[in-house]
Amino acid sequence: MEQVHLFTKKLKPTHISHALSIPIHVLEAFPIPDGAHMMNFEAVDATDNAWRFCLSTRLTGAYPKPVLLRSSWHRFVEQKGLAPEDRVVFFMERDEANDMTRRYTVKAQRKVMILMGQDVWVDVEHLPL
Repeated sequence: MEQVHLFTKKLKPTHISHALSIPIHVLEAFPIPDGAHMMNFEAVDATDNAWRFCLSTRLTGAYPKPVLLRSSWHRFVEQKGLAPEDRVVFFMERDEANDMTRRYTVKAQRKVMILMGQDVWVDVEHLPL
């Protein structure tokens, strides 16, 4: 299995209170059916909990503007205690033999320090309460 980094997103206040915008180039990793503008998918976190997200694109406009809808995203935000300046990282695991996606993974991370000029991020599950 090959793990492919899809995107990393530093969270802004609107990502916490509303939807999570996703880079357009990531859409190729999600098989939205022809004629549809949304799909549900599961992503597994660092503790092997499965999260169900709804990816949606807009129906009008010059570009699709993909987002994870608040209805599915907000539960993740609340459970992980996410705040502005935290980040999420999405990956896809691909079976190289038949080029099929096997599963998506998601990490919720918080910057804990800067060490030798580099940000140090830790999964929120590993932070002390």
